[in-house]
Amino acid sequence: QVQLVESGGGLVQAGGSLRLSCVASGSILSINAMGWYRRAPGKQRELVASISRGLSTNYADSVKGRFTISRDNTKNTVYLQMNSLKPEDTAVYHCSSNPGGPVEYWGQGTQVTVSS
Repeated sequence: QVQLVESGGGLVQAGGSLRLSCVASGSILSINAMGWYRRAPGKQRELVASISRGLSTNYADSVKGRFTISRDNTKNTVYLQMNSLKPEDTAVYHCSSNPGGPVEYWGQGTQVTVSS
C-alpha cells in the first residue's frame, strides 16, 4: 500500500499563489506516475495535473499556463505550484499515485479556497 499526505492548502485571494506538497510512503517502488485531482462542490472530480517517473507532465486545459507539477524522487514528494489562482480553482485537492491505473491511492486532501 501507499500512504499519501498532502499539505499547503489554504485561503488566498484571486491572483495569488499556493504550493501544495504531497509526501508518499509505503510501497514507493510501485509508484510510477503521480497526480493531483480536485473536487469542487457540485462538480465532477478533475485530474488537474500528472507527472511520470521520467518527469513527463500533463495538465487539464483549465490550469495550463498557471499550474506546474513537479516531483522530487529522492524525497518521494510531488508538488503543485498554483499561480494566478481564480475563484473557480476552489476545491479539495487530492494527491494520487498512478492516477487512472488499476491500483490508485489517494491522500486525504487539502482545501484550497480562492476568494474574489
